[in-house]
Amino acid sequence: MKPGIHPSYRTVLFHDVAANAYFLIGSTVDTDKTHEYQGVVYPYVTLDVSSASHPVYTGQQRQAKSEGRIAGFNKRFAGFIGGGA
Repeated sequence: MKPGIHPSYRTVLFHDVAANAYFLIGSTVDTDKTHEYQGVVYPYVTLDVSSASHPVYTGQQRQAKSEGRIAGFNKRFAGFIGGGA
C-alpha cells in the first residue's frame, strides 16, 4: 500500500441514541468526539437508527403494515370525512 493516502482504521464506538445501545466496530470514520466505554477511550459516533432500534431488525413492524394503509388513513382522518359541506 502507498503510505500516507489511506484513512486510519481503528476501533470506533457507535452509540444508537434511540435504543441506548453501544457498538464497538472497526471503522475509518472521521470524528473529533471521544467517549469512555468500559474504561477505554474510543473515537465516538452517534447514530439515530441501528440494528438495535430499527423495526425490521427488532421485529416490531409498523402499524400501517398490520392494519393496512387505507384503514390507517380512515382512522387518522375520520373527523374530516362527512364533517361538513
